[in-house]
Amino acid sequence: MKRFLSLILAGLMILSLAACGGAGEKALSGEVSYDIPEGKQIPDDAVLDITIASHASWPYDENWKVWEYIEEAIGGTINVNAVPSSDFGTKFSLTMAAPDSLPDVFGFSGRPGTFSDYCEQGAFLAFDDYEEFLPDYNKFWDSVSEDEQWMRDMHKAVDGKVYFTPVYGMERSKNVRAWLYRKDIFDKHGLKTPETLDELYTVSKKLKELYPESYPFCMRNGINNLAVIGSMWKPNFSYGVYYDFDNEKWSYGTAESDIMLQLVTFFKKMYDEKLIPQDYFTINTSSWQELVTTDRGFIMPEYQIRIDFFNNLARPNNPEFNLTAMKPPHADNGIGVPMFNKLNWDPTGMAVANTGDEASIANAWRYINWFYSNEGSELVSWGKEGETYEVVNGKKRFIFPEGENNAQVLYGFQTIGSYLRIDPAAAEAGMSEEQAATTDFVLEYTYPKLDPTVYINLSSAEKAEVADYSTTLGTMVKENIQKFIIGQRPMSEWDEFQKELSSLPIKELLAVYENAYNKIK
Repeated sequence: MKRFLSLILAGLMILSLAACGGAGEKALSGEVSYDIPEGKQIPDDAVLDITIASHASWPYDENWKVWEYIEEAIGGTINVNAVPSSDFGTKFSLTMAAPDSLPDVFGFSGRPGTFSDYCEQGAFLAFDDYEEFLPDYNKFWDSVSEDEQWMRDMHKAVDGKVYFTPVYGMERSKNVRAWLYRKDIFDKHGLKTPETLDELYTVSKKLKELYPESYPFCMRNGINNLAVIGSMWKPNFSYGVYYDFDNEKWSYGTAESDIMLQLVTFFKKMYDEKLIPQDYFTINTSSWQELVTTDRGFIMPEYQIRIDFFNNLARPNNPEFNLTAMKPPHADNGIGVPMFNKLNWDPTGMAVANTGDEASIANAWRYINWFYSNEGSELVSWGKEGETYEVVNGKKRFIFPEGENNAQVLYGFQTIGSYLRIDPAAAEAGMSEEQAATTDFVLEYTYPKLDPTVYINLSSAEKAEVADYSTTLGTMVKENIQKFIIGQRPMSEWDEFQKELSSLPIKELLAVYENAYNKIK
């Protein structure tokens, strides 16, 4: 899926959509009329073609219970074309180049704006234009609290309409970030979890003394992790473009010299004293995992799911191993806060293609609508009692044969294209009780607002501008920040670096985002 955006933006093929109508045009005349069996969503003789991305961790299985239940409830025939996620970008572009072969529905993972070029050209249809087919969709989203409306609002396209399905229920379990620490190690040595960066440095030094071969603050992903933990220095802060909610303006973090200098100075100190991995900017996942499981990494800002991952991986050899969540530390600079920037949103969804076939389009919308109904949500969340779940002490839990513990792999639940509205309890059911118990705690320290850079839809012209400005800026910033931290460029040149940065098109880049954001606020 990483190639999805780039392949779309590259415009590998030119769409030929004359038969489908232009952008904003409704593709139905209102003259389609046919019988739908009671309790079904589409006629018995209807055929829906669905193309979905198949995740490598739980590749699509035509025998999955979830698809059996979906087809049974929808009616007609559902043809699922599952494409490996790694190939989906290429498949998508090739399919879009041949409108006559478009499926009725696409299911994939990506940012809402990743296919906005095609929406502008009329290749996809907007929810706003087909409300007569979406009673359950509208009823559900109208019932959602104001604090949760961002899950729908973030899907607004350049024209203010929604083309990519908003997903609900996975935000408590997908992409949730947490500060994790080895509780067993801290307890063993009577250490206190750090609340400030100074305390993080101090406890890291102590752990380094106790475990000389360790890198106590075991971060990975280089500068990109600063988009996750930037609020430690300033609310919502990131090293690149971000929206400053407190001051209601767009900013470029690295150009905020004082804040960025604090950040670089801290990481340089941690790097110089070998308190973070020396290959921090390039370390691969397997090497990092080895550090954590062999008592050489003790504190890290990471995905919450790493709690179960590492505990399950390490405990067979070390029964005392206990990775869990702690309150985030923060800079003691008067504005830093113990918060994560919000990243817990679900990037999956569906889109209805403009095939030009009135009956198929109507069926596609009825299909989409069903997923938001109470019946649809219950079925794709849990399945059927006695088959896929059971009730124990008043709580539902998935039924797993011995040796199985993954509802995605076994039944297909929560896989791309199989859900839109999920019972949050089902999403958390795959966690251990130990990990699930940290969710409320972790989300308490997560900003409630999602940075618009994650989801903002840009027009074709705006994308071109952003790509042009960002390439120059991104390369220069990443190269120099790395050089400062690892000592290849002296900190005495920080002011000179800021002057170099000021000559680049930061204002122009921020203006593009501001204009785009103003259209959807």
